[in-house]
Amino acid sequence: MQALIVDDSRFVRGYLRSLLEEMGIECEEAGDGQSGLDLLCSAGPFHLALLDWNMPVMNGFEMLQRMRASGFTSVRVVMVTTEAENECILRALDAGADEYLMKPFDDQALAEKLAMLGLMEN
Repeated sequence: MQALIVDDSRFVRGYLRSLLEEMGIECEEAGDGQSGLDLLCSAGPFHLALLDWNMPVMNGFEMLQRMRASGFTSVRVVMVTTEAENECILRALDAGADEYLMKPFDDQALAEKLAMLGLMEN
């Protein structure tokens, strides 16, 4: 399985990569939504995309909308963000996100989300 991690924080990308690789998931990283879209189109196929909301160039919500509009409907998307308002969560789910993971999080919370998506066993 291959995952795309899109976050402007190098620390968060590294943390997610280490957690996912421990689960046997290969990872690619991007620092903004535009770079993430470029990777999605060139380096896939990806089974999972973990998107931060607040990033420069293109935010994660815009990336999600463009992914879904471009036909990337089989990629499972988890928004990984500090945006905690119900309105943001509902907007993301309505736009095609499959799950929503609040920062800060730990390996257990990530594993539970992936299990909920059927991407790994609980």
